Amino acid sequence: MDFNLADSSVTEALGQALARALPPGVHTPGVAGAGVATGAGVAGAGAATGAVVYLQGELGAGKTTCVRSLLRALGVTALVRSPTYTLVETYVLPALTCVHVDLYRLQTLTEVDELGLRDWVGPGCLLLVEWPDKGGAALPAADLELTLRYAGDARAAGLHAFTPLGLEWLENLGLDTSLSFYVSNLT
Repeated sequence: MDFNLADSSVTEALGQALARALPPGVHTPGVAGAGVATGAGVAGAGAATGAVVYLQGELGAGKTTCVRSLLRALGVTALVRSPTYTLVETYVLPALTCVHVDLYRLQTLTEVDELGLRDWVGPGCLLLVEWPDKGGAALPAADLELTLRYAGDARAAGLHAFTPLGLEWLENLGLDTSLSFYVSNLT
């Protein structure tokens, strides 16, 4: 799924839509910010799972802006900081723990492995990883990948699913008409 992002407000809208589309199995259904019910539900209603999202893109492309908006839409009320210097920021919600990671400054797989990111994969956890290419085998596999890129004076985004959970997430996102004006194609 590809999007044209005219400005940062559309990047924020994409983050909000991703939060709304989060499959119910990743969090407790019925909680504010819970995902859209799709009927079939690849992850299965009530199935407890976690989710991993890779965020790709150049510096300043909007990765943290999108994550900040996603976290706000899920119910995070605390200050949402970029993890550029802290490396990991954790946000605990009643039905979901969100972990935002930035690997930009790391140089070795050992440094990435020492973050213990695999410990954050599982039921009720959403792991959001910026600069995943720096993590290699030390990272858990992605369910969904968001790539942000410059497109002239604006930006564009591409979303790709790698697991049944990621496919369900994209299916849910496709049901969200708030972004239909910005969709450049459905893949």
